[in-house]
Formats: sequence, C-alpha cells, structure tokens
Amino acid sequence: MSDTYVVKERADQLVEAAESLFAAGVMAHSGHANLSARLDGERMLLTPGYVRGIRPEDLAVVSFDGQVLEGELQSVSAEIIAMHSVVYRACPDVGAIIHTHSPSATAFAVAHRPLPCRTEPMLRSGQAEDVPVVPWGPRGSDVSVRGIADILEQRPTTAAVLLANHGLLAFGPDSAATARLIVAIEESAEAEIAAAAIGGAVDFPPGAQEAVRAAIARVAS
Repeated sequence: MSDTYVVKERADQLVEAAESLFAAGVMAHSGHANLSARLDGERMLLTPGYVRGIRPEDLAVVSFDGQVLEGELQSVSAEIIAMHSVVYRACPDVGAIIHTHSPSATAFAVAHRPLPCRTEPMLRSGQAEDVPVVPWGPRGSDVSVRGIADILEQRPTTAAVLLANHGLLAFGPDSAATARLIVAIEESAEAEIAAAAIGGAVDFPPGAQEAVRAAIARVAS
C-alpha cells in the first residue's frame, strides 16, 4: 500500500469523523476541535486549526516531534502536536485521536471530576471505566503533556481523558471508532448531569462489562 494511498484514506476518514461529530450535535458552540490519524511510527495527519467544513486536502502531515512535513498548520494547531504525539507514543494500538470541547464532558473537566461509566453506550464504545482527569497545564505545554503521559501510565486501559479546565481527549483504533466514543462520552456526561436532579446516577451491577461482552460475542458468532 503506497504512502499516498494511506494519507488519502486517513484524510477521508478524519473528514468523515469531523462531519459525524457536528451531525451528532456534540461539538461546542465554537465548533473547536482537533483530529489526527496515525500514518506510521513517527508521523500523523492533523487538522490545521479548524474542522467545520474541513476537506481532506486541508490536513497537514506532521512528525511526532513537531515538524510540518506537508501542508500548513495554524499556530493554534502547532501548540497541540505534542498532546497528540504523546498518546501515539504511549499507545501503539491507537490509530486516531480527537480533542473536543463537548459541553457536558467539559463540565466534568471544569469540575475536575472523573466521568463515571454508567451508560451502556459508553461501556460498549470502549470506555468501560471512569474517564480520568489530567491536571491542568497550558495547552501543549510540558506540564500538560506530562500529565497526559502520567495518566496513560497509571490507567493503560482508558480510551479517553478529561483535560482539567479544558475539554475531552479521546483515542481509538480509527477515526470512526474514536468519534463514536466522543458521542457516547458526551451523552453519558449529559445523562450524569440530568440524573443528579432526580437523585443521582447509579453504577452498573457487578459483572455488567462481562455480560455486555458476552452479548456482543453472541451476535458476532
């Protein structure tokens, strides 16, 4: 498979993921987000500083150490290269990363409160545990990046983190799966906040994760 084909395929997938997030209504009013897709062990495709109406040809090829190899990036996106590359380096199975300011998930980030996994869509989307909070640091700074690295070391099975006073960072095998996880997390955060008004959300019973895995396996067989 040629490098040109891989770049085009990943770019198309990122554009489709961005469109699906807007269609799902999980983006902040500003529409701010950044999305990336792994190309190989040292390069990624990255959105250039905006995502509303993004086209495949708008994306840039960037090295994990911050060099822009193809295309252009706005300075606002150059700041977040390290935020993405630290995840790719720590998690070899991650193929795509999405950062949003999804309102309800961001409420948990602002409150410095982990988001519990109490909805089945979130459990089924790959986040069968609380979404942990990374301590605040200026976006893309050494403090912020080290905080992400520390959480990934402590919680190697998490597929998302909340960036304190900032937003949500989710990652998965590909762009579509990561976008679905963003939607599930935002819906779970909305439900958690709504449930607080009627007595509070309730945890899954013991064995719920295993039961869902068994149900998925039965359908797949």
